Amino acid sequence: MARPAPTTGAGAVDTTAIPHPRWRLPVVGDVVGTSRRTPVQDSMRLGRGLGPIFTRKFLDLEIVFVAGGALTAELADETRFAKHLAPGVEVLRGIGGDGLFTAYNHEPNWRAAHDVLVPGFTRGAMRGYHRTMVEVTARLVAKWDRGGEVDVSADMTTLTLETIGRVGFGYSFESFERSTAHPFVSAMLGSLRYAQRRNFTFPLVRALFGGRAEERYRRDLAHLAEVVDEVVRARRGEGGGGSDLLGLMLDSGALDEVNIRNQVITFLIAGHETTSGALSFALHYLSRHPEVAERARAEVDAVWGAAEVPEFEQVARLRYVRRVLDEALRLWPTAPAYAREARHDTVLGGRYPVEAGQWVLVLLPLVHRDPEVWPSPESFDPDRFAPDRVRARPAHVYKPFGTGERACIGRQFAIHEATLALGTLLRRYDLVASPDYRLRVAEALTLKPEGFTLTPRRR
Repeated sequence: MARPAPTTGAGAVDTTAIPHPRWRLPVVGDVVGTSRRTPVQDSMRLGRGLGPIFTRKFLDLEIVFVAGGALTAELADETRFAKHLAPGVEVLRGIGGDGLFTAYNHEPNWRAAHDVLVPGFTRGAMRGYHRTMVEVTARLVAKWDRGGEVDVSADMTTLTLETIGRVGFGYSFESFERSTAHPFVSAMLGSLRYAQRRNFTFPLVRALFGGRAEERYRRDLAHLAEVVDEVVRARRGEGGGGSDLLGLMLDSGALDEVNIRNQVITFLIAGHETTSGALSFALHYLSRHPEVAERARAEVDAVWGAAEVPEFEQVARLRYVRRVLDEALRLWPTAPAYAREARHDTVLGGRYPVEAGQWVLVLLPLVHRDPEVWPSPESFDPDRFAPDRVRARPAHVYKPFGTGERACIGRQFAIHEATLALGTLLRRYDLVASPDYRLRVAEALTLKPEGFTLTPRRR
């Protein structure tokens, strides 16, 4: 299907009453103090001083940011607003095509794939995945048992990519056996880096100097397609079918070969990047808050007891460990923003007119720090997610998995995988971090701690 004409940023949102950075320059816009490496954190810094709604302008694109809980709750109204592919997501269309994450709302394959894949994330399906998740986590434990300092983000990425590959598609990247990255992983990372750089590179510069980078990008995309197509051919050669995500798609007959490829690539990327970041931030905060780690570890010991391998239901009973994960995702939602577009002409917050098709960007790290909702918002406190405190909060102020019908379909998969991993690591190790480390956040497709290492010590 032909791509629709792009919308014009926030051009039809009346921004005259919306704050913007002080040092806005003609033509180029709000470039003072902007780094291409930290656009999210730059926007957070500006938003703290500008309020729950503000704009930033880059050349002819002016983006309206929402950073407060009340406006975010309003944007969650599916009768007024829908998902929008903001520039940072739309640029990934070259990789994911009309996969679930990058499909336009009008594309029929989005709804078809969603309906086909929903059974793959039921409680019964999750129970079937549990044993493989345990096996992959055991490979991480074997690596950490060898001793020494570990690169946390790298190891969490290895864990989550291997998990989604094996659980979702019956494919192993041999992540814990290889001394270098699997070629698929290298191609995936290379294509993501290229796509993201496009958002910060002038078209003329790309045209004049980007030929070799464009060629590498095309090679990376071809390799991704080749690997996925081989996985699909192998499954078909075995008779097709199966209860995993690939089996559901092949059995349905509702999706063509290209869309199946797009869905597999989408899940391999989105299905590991966000979870690895969430685990990495959770481990950072556990290493900095020994009282939290001790309480979480005591829960694991009490719930899992002497069992060498936890059962599916025992993971769900780790309610405090889950709060640790939730609080890490509050402070650093690894997918840090999502865009919402107006379904029809409307007024946001009772004062900002938004025309049909125009969009705003929800900046989650600030929404999750809104002092009107979250007391002492910078502190790490897992008990914010105790049931009584959750019930007392307004709806739609905590959105690490997005919102509405286009929210993350794999939320329960990610939560089970991450809770299992945290429980396993807490039960086996004391998590010792360098006392000199100060959290630095790396921004790519998702957010992750940068340069964070641990020395796991057997209990």
